[in-house]
Amino acid sequence: IDLPLRTSEVAMARGRMSYSDPTAGRDLLGSRSLCFIFICAFALVTLVQQILYGKNYIKSGQQFSHLRVDETGNWSGINLPDDTALRPARYGKKRFLDTSDGPLQFNSTSCQELRKDVLDVKVLTMVKTSELFERWRNLQVCKWEQNKEETSAFKMSLSRCCNAPSFLFTTKRNTPSGTKLRYEVDTSGILHISPEIFKMFPDDMPFSRSQFKRCAVIGNGGIIRNSRCGREIDASDFVFRCNIPPISDKYSIDVGSKTDIVTINPSIITERFQKLEKWRKPFYDVLQAYENSSVVLPAFYNTRNTDVSFRVKYMLDDFTSPRGAYFFHPQYLLNVQRFWAVQGVRAKRLSSGLMLVTAAMELCQEVHLYGFWAFPMNPSGVFITHHYYDNVKPRPGFHAMPHEIFSFLHMHTRGILHLHTGTCS
Repeated sequence: IDLPLRTSEVAMARGRMSYSDPTAGRDLLGSRSLCFIFICAFALVTLVQQILYGKNYIKSGQQFSHLRVDETGNWSGINLPDDTALRPARYGKKRFLDTSDGPLQFNSTSCQELRKDVLDVKVLTMVKTSELFERWRNLQVCKWEQNKEETSAFKMSLSRCCNAPSFLFTTKRNTPSGTKLRYEVDTSGILHISPEIFKMFPDDMPFSRSQFKRCAVIGNGGIIRNSRCGREIDASDFVFRCNIPPISDKYSIDVGSKTDIVTINPSIITERFQKLEKWRKPFYDVLQAYENSSVVLPAFYNTRNTDVSFRVKYMLDDFTSPRGAYFFHPQYLLNVQRFWAVQGVRAKRLSSGLMLVTAAMELCQEVHLYGFWAFPMNPSGVFITHHYYDNVKPRPGFHAMPHEIFSFLHMHTRGILHLHTGTCS
């Protein structure tokens, strides 16, 4: 708007200096016109993008609302198309509810609204982390209760796709001698199950469907620190732990000490115990803290894991340890990976915690999670360490931890499992 005035002023000034520009006042597709055309074109493109943005979001919402529930149905409520459209967050309402008489009932009107606030977040990136935390904090005024119908449907879905009571571990029954076992990742590699390897397998799965009433799966997240949940965890009928974390007196008040199954990542054996090629006693001493718990290893994840995992079994036999050593069945882990991919958890590798939670859903009647979190702060916004025992971050891009936790938030809200993120009484 000011440009013509400035041009006129310059022309008048030049006139006073007896100099006249014959092109003054004219702009035959000059810089000003080109600038104006560019601004109009940019505005038009932006408008078209906004129109398409709205259509894509409506379309993605319709796709989610018409999802068919089959044997790998999306139970977490996550919708992650490749061209995920984001929408402005609808902030959860701040609710000031009277809880002086204790937590609200699961199916009360207020709790139904609070659960809807969480389930309305269909995609993790739909809202800011602070808003997701706010909705989750609001829900904590409600007493958790298992939804039998939702839980049964989820278990049935898992049974059809994965069947942990038959295929969680490699056994003599599901992997006879002479089998050519295909690795989980190195699919081109095949392991011939010789009589010597066959002897290391248990006769059959040691656990049956819904064998345990209440199970606790313990993650290693810093969120469990200062929770004082140890006593509650140890009161569970069956306890799963991941990757031999410390459970000494220093930590047991928060994480408990009871352990029935603990996973071991072969990388731990390689990095901390030199592949058990020399001194094996230090590793055996670490396992002593877990008393008679069984150990589980992904021996058939890739070819590198096999020898290291077998050495753990040989070591336990040499020390005449009463604890069992099991190897995940590679086909089970592949099926679990596919199942969670449908739920929106797409990663190079699922975490050990998610594998155990998946198995627990079939082996236990009721599943409680402790120490599972994937954010640098707790739901109250207070920064926490990555693990309850250190702050060493995982290799980036390997797991999809935020999406795993987001699935747990939805499953908790639906009454399928109980995710504990606060302190225990």
